[in-house]
Amino acid sequence: MSTAERESATVAGAIAAGASKKGVDAAIAAAGGHPVVHPPGGPPAGHADASDVRRAASGVASLTAPVPGGLVRLEPVTVAGKTSVVEVFVPGDELGENTGRDWWLLVVLALLLVGAAVFAVDRLARGAVNSARNLVQAALAVGGGDLGVRIQPSGPRELAEAGYAFNRMADRLITTRRDERELVADLSHRLRTPLTALRLDAEALDPDDTQIGIQFDQAELDRRRGIRRIRQAIVTLEGEVNQLINTTRKAVAAQVAAAPEPGVCDVSEVVRERMTFWSALAGDQNRHYQVVGAQMRIPVPVARAELAAALDAVLGNVFRYTPQGTAFEVGVSRRDGWVALRVDDAGPGIPDPEKALQRGQSNKGSTGLGLDIARRAAQSAGGTVSLARAAMGGASVVMMLADAEAAPKQASRFGLVGRLARERTNRPVMPE
Repeated sequence: MSTAERESATVAGAIAAGASKKGVDAAIAAAGGHPVVHPPGGPPAGHADASDVRRAASGVASLTAPVPGGLVRLEPVTVAGKTSVVEVFVPGDELGENTGRDWWLLVVLALLLVGAAVFAVDRLARGAVNSARNLVQAALAVGGGDLGVRIQPSGPRELAEAGYAFNRMADRLITTRRDERELVADLSHRLRTPLTALRLDAEALDPDDTQIGIQFDQAELDRRRGIRRIRQAIVTLEGEVNQLINTTRKAVAAQVAAAPEPGVCDVSEVVRERMTFWSALAGDQNRHYQVVGAQMRIPVPVARAELAAALDAVLGNVFRYTPQGTAFEVGVSRRDGWVALRVDDAGPGIPDPEKALQRGQSNKGSTGLGLDIARRAAQSAGGTVSLARAAMGGASVVMMLADAEAAPKQASRFGLVGRLARERTNRPVMPE
């Protein structure tokens, strides 16, 4: 039919251009000699029925009509108000020519398109399924307690985003569990401070000897038995606290520095407050003590509770590991953007300062977390903790803290501690 359209268009163009009969015949010859022109009111010619020719002449568009042996294409051409019809006959055998070939080409093309689509979908689906499977396996592993599992995000954008979110969740779980264990360990260690004071007070009570052969009245016997129960309860409680500290410490795989609580506190105020607490116990044990440099306000970028806990941990070590009657000193110094909080004692000292600064290390049967609490508080304020031999003969623990009101310069422990030594002649002494 495309050939018929082309031939009829050639002849129709010549008629529309006003060509003479000779020109129209030339156009017919150029079209292969197949077209037939039906002039207005002319006698029937060609293969088309007269009614089909009239119907085509009355319209404005070409039409196709069946005739014996094939089809005819009738195209009307109007010139000066008169309509001629160009007829092109298409034999029936030409209508089916190359149809089979065209169908086979369409089938092959369809198969190629379907195969390509299946391959592309398979590749996309395989990537999505693998990504989803990896995510499920990682989630099951985390649910089983393996928090070290991570995945490589891949696949569609939604699955990749889910992979990144899973990794962030696993990191957060590790951080949260680690911080919780650190908090339990540190809170347990803080609990030992009042326990130490309670134990020392209990030890100062009368003997609890109730052996047979010693004559006591019932009231004295009950009192001594009560003292014994108190001491046994304190020992049991201290054992439970130490067990809790050691258990949480073993659960933490490496040394960590938990996120510090934000805030600023006055070192001098914290020292005065905590020494009010420790002064009663120092008096009971006949310990002479002095406080140096805690008169002026000295702010540091560390939470008040954290600094108080750090000072309690260091002082608790003094009361626990030095004999009763051993003197100690607490000093505060400020210089070049740094603040030094120093605790000296006249005890036997620390034989291995480096080991003592390691978290969880102790050669005195304790958990070894006291100095680490002080170190963490100092690190949260941009400083450090150091150990040395004190001028009093025992251990000297110095916490270096950044000054909240000045830009710190190069830290010098000896400069700050030396300044404290020079100020001793003018230092105030807190009442015992």
